[in-house]
Amino acid sequence: MHWIWWGLWIILIFWIFLIPYPTPGQKNRKDRAIEALRERYARGEIDEKEFEKRRAFLLKDKK
Repeated sequence: MHWIWWGLWIILIFWIFLIPYPTPGQKNRKDRAIEALRERYARGEIDEKEFEKRRAFLLKDKK
């Protein structure tokens, strides 16, 4: 029974300190979406007006 409590404390501490923070170098979903949008613009698949419209939509929630 004593080991179960130690295990629960270790899991709790791990969850509190490590889970809420992103892994270093990890990009979030919006950053990947904007990167994909930039690539499409660079390849000429979308024009500047469409790029700005979609970029504004992706960034409006970030603020």
